[in-house]
Amino acid sequence: MPTATPIRLCAALLLCLCLLPALPAWADQGAPGSWKVSAFPGGPAAELSLDLQAGTLTFAATHRGGRVLEPSPVGIVTERADLSQGLRFLHRRDRLVTEHYTTTVGKRLRRSALMREATFAFANATGARLDLVVRVARDGVAYRYRLPEDYGPVLRETSAYTLPRNATAWLAQHRRDYENPFVQYTALTAPAADFMVPALFETGGHYVLFTESGLDGGYSGPRLAHEEGTGTYSLRLWDEEVQAGESPWRVLIAGDLATVTESTLVDDLAPDSRVRDTSWIAPGQVLWTWLAGGREAGQSLEKQQAFVDYASARGWPYVAVDAGWYFLKDQWDVTDPNWPTTSWMPRLVEYGRAKGVGIVVWIHFRDLDTPEERALWLPTLSRWGVRGVKIDFMDSESQERLRWYDEILPATAANRLLVNFHGSTIPKGIHRTWPHVMTMEGVHGGEKRTLTTAHITTLPFTRNVVGSMDYTPMAFHRAGRPTSDAHELGLAVTYESGLQDLAGTVESYQARPEAERFLEQVPTAWDETRLLSGRPADHVVLARRSGDRWFVGAGISGAARTLDVPLSMLRGRWLVEVVRDGPAGLVRESHVVDGPRGRLSVPVPDEGGYAAVACHWHPRITTCDR
Repeated sequence: MPTATPIRLCAALLLCLCLLPALPAWADQGAPGSWKVSAFPGGPAAELSLDLQAGTLTFAATHRGGRVLEPSPVGIVTERADLSQGLRFLHRRDRLVTEHYTTTVGKRLRRSALMREATFAFANATGARLDLVVRVARDGVAYRYRLPEDYGPVLRETSAYTLPRNATAWLAQHRRDYENPFVQYTALTAPAADFMVPALFETGGHYVLFTESGLDGGYSGPRLAHEEGTGTYSLRLWDEEVQAGESPWRVLIAGDLATVTESTLVDDLAPDSRVRDTSWIAPGQVLWTWLAGGREAGQSLEKQQAFVDYASARGWPYVAVDAGWYFLKDQWDVTDPNWPTTSWMPRLVEYGRAKGVGIVVWIHFRDLDTPEERALWLPTLSRWGVRGVKIDFMDSESQERLRWYDEILPATAANRLLVNFHGSTIPKGIHRTWPHVMTMEGVHGGEKRTLTTAHITTLPFTRNVVGSMDYTPMAFHRAGRPTSDAHELGLAVTYESGLQDLAGTVESYQARPEAERFLEQVPTAWDETRLLSGRPADHVVLARRSGDRWFVGAGISGAARTLDVPLSMLRGRWLVEVVRDGPAGLVRESHVVDGPRGRLSVPVPDEGGYAAVACHWHPRITTCDR
């Protein structure tokens, strides 16, 4: 299916603009204490209310007439100003925000954002000002605080999210590296604990994902504190004091499950790209050698050359060398002080270059946490020809650590190094602002030994919604893996990651030739994403388009069943090749379907799934492989 032409995109945008309600004149002082912001008929809407006696603000959100957020407190308290109560309304100003941009990774590379923005100005009894900026888009609503003057450090927000007590919730308890599993509760029965953002809720058939956008060193990271016996989740900041003039966007992606899954709202709200030349940025598959060889592989030129050989044979563009390559061999975790002159890495880079394979290297955060260290490491790696860095163990969302991200991001871009953050925060618009960030961990992923398919089938609707996720799939060789082989293979599509770190051993791939064949074809950058069917912790069937081919990844949690899904994104006759679990291993079977009314029906075993690729059918075609 071809991408939309610029003329068609402009025509669609003009149609959307015509459908928008007229912009109201900004309201003057003395307006009633309730306001609504909406953008699209039947779409999400934000409702803001001011208690005229207490001067407190609440924020609510609806979708198609149903509440996705009950009236919930908003406000901010600084060292010298309480802007959570005693407020009076000053004025409202509205504008339309229309933006077009491209990304290097994500659910689709070409983006068009259309949002209505309303800025509400308030003041307390002493005259201290607070602006609450609200945006509404087709896929959700968002707000942020703006302080027009310096009132000292921010001490806390009174921001909270209140849900119906029986709303279904998929939550992960807060952890500094975002590596806890998602568990299903109700809004009421979740334990009294701090939970990570994002958090997903469903009520009355409407879904809402709470997340944020635009977090950088100008603020502090969040967590959600559940108040026991209620459906309220209060936002807490990492730091007790935050030097700030503006908060990140508090984002509510709202709609049906497909709207939430396919949303690009987090990127749409983020600052535009700060990298002018992106010609050197290339996503792709990575042969990741940690789970395939561990410390021994990380300290062996010969083993890494063998990995390069295998990646080259598969057409995979990268090999990642993990922890150990610059450590002293007799003192694990101790840096060799002479690494710039003694390392074998330049030889591996040259070996890879001759085979068409780029090298990505792991680095511990502690080796990049000062300007002097960055000035040594990054130019040296760039001079050697290393293509990217995997930086690990930041383990914090403090303002101080976020300011480190603000320093490392332009430095890696200047040295033309792709970035994969591990032990990190998660993407919060970073892919738009810094397009050389290919992926981030921040997930209870393939390295863990406590994985469940309930968690695995929740990730596409929670963590992976907000940006690229380095789950590290394909660890076929690991004992105790909960997924069937075909389910695991489908994760190459189900999980979006600009650098898709493949975690298996060479031997495990060679034992599964249909997996090898599929992984040679599947890309990691997408023109379009569609949810075909799904329910968190139950099943997921996701389709992603690259050029004129569609790829499908599917997986279930629980008992065997048949996954029967519509292929409404197809037009005409298509060949669909499915790799599924057979009695003796992975098998490939072909279907010819007619879109858009065609369906794909595949039986899957317990904890099973499948991977598929679809291409235009004609009488001479026998495969979608290229």
